[in-house]
Amino acid sequence: MKRGFTLVELIIVIIIVGILASIGLTQYNKVVEKSRAAEARMILGTLRTAEIAEYNEGGAYVTASSLGVGAPSSCASTHYFSYACTTDGTCTATRCITGGKPTQGTTGWTKSLSIDGVWGGTAGY
Repeated sequence: MKRGFTLVELIIVIIIVGILASIGLTQYNKVVEKSRAAEARMILGTLRTAEIAEYNEGGAYVTASSLGVGAPSSCASTHYFSYACTTDGTCTATRCITGGKPTQGTTGWTKSLSIDGVWGGTAGY
């Protein structure tokens, strides 16, 4: 009597492995995108600190490019986000879609930090 696997058994195993791999890849992409959001949290915190210092020295909030923090105002090849600050002290990071290090999706999501330390933005990861 021969021992071994039939073709049907092998096909079933391949199908199961394919289903598990597709689920795993989807979850992997979500985890990677969440880790990239750490860049935005770090730079937004730095921008907030610089805005507070600017306000204490000059009495007004300024744009992100005036702070000298090194946060790109457009999508650069070194960052996953572009950054902007308004005159009320709120800074926003927008996920790059094209240029720089693009996202996997078709829309850029945002993460914002107000001068009071309140986080906001749109979901995207």
